[in-house]
Amino acid sequence: MRLILASASQRRRALLDTFKLPFAVGAADVDETPRPGEPGHELAVRLARAKALTVAGGTDGFVLAADTVVWRRDHLYGKPEDADDARAILRQLRGGTHLVTTAVALARGSVIDERSVTSRVTLRAMRNDEIEAYVASGDPLDKAGAYAIQNRDFKPVSRVTGCRCAVVGLPIGVVHALLSSRGVVTPLSPRECCPYRYGENRCVPEARPAPI
Repeated sequence: MRLILASASQRRRALLDTFKLPFAVGAADVDETPRPGEPGHELAVRLARAKALTVAGGTDGFVLAADTVVWRRDHLYGKPEDADDARAILRQLRGGTHLVTTAVALARGSVIDERSVTSRVTLRAMRNDEIEAYVASGDPLDKAGAYAIQNRDFKPVSRVTGCRCAVVGLPIGVVHALLSSRGVVTPLSPRECCPYRYGENRCVPEARPAPI
């Protein structure tokens, strides 16, 4: 069995590696532009499918792809275009709650399955000088929503309701469910390898989010 992760993200590689399952990396090049009026959770699913199918066309193995969308109501917060954009996004999101949807797709040839999970994330009321220092570090520039939940110095998040791995970029429970549905056995269970507190009710079900 050959497994390919269709992502260049170091965070997703690290999370998938916790299963102790060998895999290769083959990043997918797809247009991530949202469609007019497209909800955040639908965008995440569409892009995860597109990434998986793009890479699956050139291999006979299983291709795992994911996409993470940060959103609130009808506003999508993608990766910032530059430092000014990162600063503006963080100022908009600080002290409030938004949604983070991560969709995961598993393809082999033209056969594809996908699931998604949405978490509610509340950022702390960070000061302007803290935002300036964080933006200067460069860390937010390649992150949807301009922040990394796992950043131990900045610590942007005050509360997460739902799957924490999904906010990082790859929900362990969803990945395991998809692999298991296709007969792929992982050496470790989600509970054994999740770097956060794993819970089946929180981490596995496909959730259609209520707007905030």
